[in-house]
Amino acid sequence: MRLDDQRESDQIDDRRGSGGGGIFSGGRLGIVGMLAVLAISYFTGISPSTLMGLVGGNNNTVEQPNRPPPANDPTSSFVARVLGSTEDIWTEEFQKLGRTYQKPILTLFSGATQTACGQGQAAMGPFYCSNDHHVYIDLDFFHELETRFGGGGEFAEAYVIAHEVGHHVQNLLGISDKVHAAQERSSKAQGNALSVRLELQADCLAGVWGRQADVLKHQLEPGEAEQALRAASAIGDDTLQKQTQGYVVPESFTHGTSEQRMQWFNKGFQSGDMSQCNTFRKGA
Repeated sequence: MRLDDQRESDQIDDRRGSGGGGIFSGGRLGIVGMLAVLAISYFTGISPSTLMGLVGGNNNTVEQPNRPPPANDPTSSFVARVLGSTEDIWTEEFQKLGRTYQKPILTLFSGATQTACGQGQAAMGPFYCSNDHHVYIDLDFFHELETRFGGGGEFAEAYVIAHEVGHHVQNLLGISDKVHAAQERSSKAQGNALSVRLELQADCLAGVWGRQADVLKHQLEPGEAEQALRAASAIGDDTLQKQTQGYVVPESFTHGTSEQRMQWFNKGFQSGDMSQCNTFRKGA
């Protein structure tokens, strides 16, 4: 990708090397507070995790300062430039809607970290928390994407970030709340189907960003779009289930098949138009 002229976002919170950010790593309460929680647990029999939920407001008010990544770190610099590009593009797109884009924070962590949505684990892969407007990623995922899934490359990595930012866009537009409300009234299978639609829309929004980054900023090298398509294919539910358990259970899908993920990313990328990303439309 051509990112030399792209500014780096300042919305980076680098928690790598900070002890994982778990509930016993100091966190928002500090060491003294944690000792107090353990003492109360010992005398009352209430589990420390329950007490932490009570003290921390069920993890919905995690307060941690943004820590910039170290200078001369090429990987975090790349991530910051990609995030900066998404900020520029979505700020313009929201202006077209007469709205103001609120930038998310991208949190880098290693192994595990505390979030406003609960404990985040690297094994979960990159994820977005709507409670704190953070995108969370353990950068080891990029290595795994290439070596385990065969979906590497700079634009593939950028697609991963843009997909999670797509969830932030959905959150700001109120789409996520509507889906979650519908899931509460649905069966598990129906809820999974709604989750698939939400994920495919985030893929499409990632494609919209990719097209705008290419057309407006010429940030893509020739052929790089195929990297994102390979990454989308590699992390489809059917492909992952075949790799891990040897068979496919469609009703358990939560992100969509490889074909669906490629289709919707490509739809966003070819059109560059977020109005084309209505995955909830009947027959979509």
